[in-house]
Amino acid sequence: MGHLGNGKSDVFRALAARLDRNPVGAPYNETLMHILHIMYTDKEAAVGSQFPPGFTNLDKLAAQTGLPLAELAAILENMAAKGLVVDIPRRGKALYSLSPLVIGFFEYTFMRTGGPLPLGELASLFERYHHERGVAEEFFGGETKIFQTWAYESALPADIATEVLDYEKASAMIRAAGTGALSMCYCRHQARHRGTACGAPVEDVCTSLGGAAEWLIRRGFARPAGVDELLGVLDRTEALGLVHLADNVANKPAFVCHCCGCCCGVLRTINEQGVMAVHPSNFIARIDMARCTACGLCARRCHVRAITVAPPSAAVDPARCLGCGVCAKSCPQGAITLSRRDLARTPPRDKLEQMTRIAKEKGKL
Repeated sequence: MGHLGNGKSDVFRALAARLDRNPVGAPYNETLMHILHIMYTDKEAAVGSQFPPGFTNLDKLAAQTGLPLAELAAILENMAAKGLVVDIPRRGKALYSLSPLVIGFFEYTFMRTGGPLPLGELASLFERYHHERGVAEEFFGGETKIFQTWAYESALPADIATEVLDYEKASAMIRAAGTGALSMCYCRHQARHRGTACGAPVEDVCTSLGGAAEWLIRRGFARPAGVDELLGVLDRTEALGLVHLADNVANKPAFVCHCCGCCCGVLRTINEQGVMAVHPSNFIARIDMARCTACGLCARRCHVRAITVAPPSAAVDPARCLGCGVCAKSCPQGAITLSRRDLARTPPRDKLEQMTRIAKEKGKL
């Protein structure tokens, strides 16, 4: 294998170290090593361990690994088919980037059924890994998050709705993308393999946009979907009371998830591990005590337990509220509205700025 190193265990340790150097890393433990040994062949692990940051081309990677071009191209093709590598065509050639664990090959693994991987075993292993010491903090604990919350536009009062910025609106981002893709909800698919899935939809619900959608379609992880269908998914998931979690960028977001607190890895991290894993929207739920009857429906519908009920009314924990709008849409008395937070947050401009911020905050840059 040229200068790829000696020994199977050394190669997989080197791969784990390389994955942990990503802005959103992968803390080392035995569960991670078990996952990697299932996901990667020996040769794939060796190649993955030598990937530079960002994108590279076949010639540079061949020089790095010492592999013949044809052999390396075949290895990369197999890795891309499993979501371990993202390959982007540029001017008749391909650029390659090593997929991180999150957002990366965890999600791609459960975006579809079939294939050679043992999904049941991986579902249990990923579940265990997400609860290992330090993993939730690495994925979601930094100042700059991977995800942001998008409020239900239909829950915004008319005087606020006219002032909402495009990057605060799911519909505007979908229309700006012009097209996208739909795939399985990877969290609920994983939960299905563990026997813990709820009744929320699994198929045709996870939304991808722009270049991310193009790659997922080309690689068979998702199917094409137009703007009207994607907007229909927004309406359908709002009717079900799911939370819109989106790529934490102001321009060209790659994904929108429609999440439940029982299956979603992000919301479960808030509920089970006390890590605020997502940026709230720039809105917050307010309760009109004169209208509230303390029926408790809002508390039951809230996916992150941000509402408590102590008659004569309910109360919102501002530090925990995501500003998603689920409670406002479900209140039979119309006692809950969304209003702007006192301090608005501007997301990173794009994916590069987001990852740069995360890397700097962790001392990786």
